[in-house]
Amino acid sequence: MLDSSLSHSPPKSQNPSLKPLRSGNLEIGVPVVPAALSGYSDLPMRVIARRHGATYGLCEVMLDQFLLALSKRQKTKHFLDIHPEEHPVGGQLMGAEPEQFASGALKLVEAGFDIIDVNFGCPVKKVLGRCRGGFHLSQPDVAIEVLRRTREIVPDEIPVTVKMRRGIDDSDESRDKFFTILDGAIELGLAAATIHGRTVEQRYIGPSRWSFLKEVKQHVGDRINILGSGDLFTAQDCLDMIEQTSVDGVTVARGAIGNPWIFEQCLALATGNPLPEPPSLHRQAEVMREHFALCESTYPENRAPLLMRKFCIKYSQSHPDHESVRLSMARIRSREDFEAVLSEHYSQDRAGTYIDREIHKSQEE
Repeated sequence: MLDSSLSHSPPKSQNPSLKPLRSGNLEIGVPVVPAALSGYSDLPMRVIARRHGATYGLCEVMLDQFLLALSKRQKTKHFLDIHPEEHPVGGQLMGAEPEQFASGALKLVEAGFDIIDVNFGCPVKKVLGRCRGGFHLSQPDVAIEVLRRTREIVPDEIPVTVKMRRGIDDSDESRDKFFTILDGAIELGLAAATIHGRTVEQRYIGPSRWSFLKEVKQHVGDRINILGSGDLFTAQDCLDMIEQTSVDGVTVARGAIGNPWIFEQCLALATGNPLPEPPSLHRQAEVMREHFALCESTYPENRAPLLMRKFCIKYSQSHPDHESVRLSMARIRSREDFEAVLSEHYSQDRAGTYIDREIHKSQEE
């Protein structure tokens, strides 16, 4: 069994070439892709990731009830927006009741999403209290019924996938329920399962157990693609997980916020090239302006700066003076504020820095 501490040590062998990832009939390509992140994985973030080497993306998770009530009003229409550049793109869904869940999945299909992903992994307390997300790992019969109805209503040519954590907790009962649901997903013909190496009870605290991912991949063999998740904050982390656990791919969550360069860095390492230098300050500013413009074209004018602020705070981690820059970014209220921060901190083209994994983790937990 692998100790989770091994997950962050430098690999002793050369980085392996990355085997292209497929999902059903869809060619995904590089098997290092962005995860679905509530409050972050909107169209602008997905497009920026795509332009930096990501070959697939997922929208932020949506509730089935919300989807069924969704209108074309300006305030909410962006949830179903898909940019022409980002196919294939997946829509992630969460809910409690199997029939309503399936109807929500159909709404995502009608919106043009290429893959439907079922969320059985969200650990947020208010989600669990409403019998959604990770709660389904405690009730295999309902979970499998959700998957069955979703697979039946979604057209055959559109893959259905599932996101899971390794269980509600570390009990034997929780472990048995996990594998019951996973085996049910295989029997129903799901294309892939993304497995987070933490339990629902852990949320984001403590290490992700990569040894469990290896065990899962050994259990399923080639019957279904397994994507690993958890503690992926650098390009080397992503390649280490694939090498140490034999998963078919990985999904990068918090490590991709404000760090789209992680995808091109992964590709460079996997093809035997050296790790690219961190983006310079001018390049960082260019990408932030590009991201801001996408926000302005996606959201009402008064909302874009406030939504962009949280991304700017994350982008600041690549600045050598990241603490002072972060404080400046936190005060952004308008496009003018944004440009003022760039003028103050990014006008001189200095070398950037790699994001510190431990700082990143501590800010998120």
